[in-house]
Amino acid sequence: MKMNTTLLTAGIIAILLILAACAGCTSPAPGGNETPNATAATTAPAGGAIVLRIATTTSLENTGLLAELERVYENETGVDLQFIAQGTGQSIDSARRGDVDMVLVHAPALEQQFIDDGYGINPRCIAYNYFIIVGPASDPAGIANMSPVEAFRTIYAAGTNNTPGVAFVSRGDNSGTHNQEKVLWEEAGYNYTTEILNAGAWYVEAGKGMGDTLILANEKGAYTLSDEGTYLSFADRLNLVPVIAEGTELLNRYSAIAVNPAKYPSVNAEGATDFINWLISDEAKEIIGNFGTEEFGKPLFIPLYAPECTEPPFNCTCAEPVPT
Repeated sequence: MKMNTTLLTAGIIAILLILAACAGCTSPAPGGNETPNATAATTAPAGGAIVLRIATTTSLENTGLLAELERVYENETGVDLQFIAQGTGQSIDSARRGDVDMVLVHAPALEQQFIDDGYGINPRCIAYNYFIIVGPASDPAGIANMSPVEAFRTIYAAGTNNTPGVAFVSRGDNSGTHNQEKVLWEEAGYNYTTEILNAGAWYVEAGKGMGDTLILANEKGAYTLSDEGTYLSFADRLNLVPVIAEGTELLNRYSAIAVNPAKYPSVNAEGATDFINWLISDEAKEIIGNFGTEEFGKPLFIPLYAPECTEPPFNCTCAEPVPT
């Protein structure tokens, strides 16, 4: 009987010890939270830096401007800027899915649709440069000194007539440059879908970024439409020369737009606001305005200031801070 009592007591003690151990497993760590902060997890990763995801254009990356802006801003704020360089159309699609916090793009019509659909807010134009039509120095289509629209008509006629040496390489990626190319074909009197895409072997779609498109056009000895900044950055490896660099149709405006947190509450709306306000600050505009001058003798991008930005042909906001 005494043996049974001893065994029973030992059993009860063992059960109590097991229950105590289990309770310890479910207790929160000292100073910890029972419910993780999901927002903090997306904006403050292991390294502790706040992340800002930005979908942007290949032209801003190819020129090196993004790297310079990133270097300065990260040093000043500690924010981790994460750029995804792709065509403007792809960048806006990424923003529509909530995959990024903001966009840096250059296709006004696509930007306005993005805003009108409720996905983009607080647009601010930051800078501009010009598109240029580049091609072989021999200019086989004979477009020198023409307006951009006349040049496109002439290239089309020469290409469809199988004029030796005439070819055109398109970005073909729904980028800002590709959209401007489509505008020029339309203004020249052609339906892009039915008349240009199937115009013949002279018209080539690269489906790539601006730098790769320039290299492909160079290999083929073809014409292409490029932003001036990327062309200058790649000029030392190209035989192509600017053939047409003037015309109001070649204006190329860049804008920053935040993703609407009403659509995607998890986006870093505060970070987007802070970065947009920095981009329109005098400090950032000075960086943009000086970028490229030492290497190329001229800036690759021209910063926008009020009131110039509010008037034609820009018609945008470049100085008014986004409310915080």
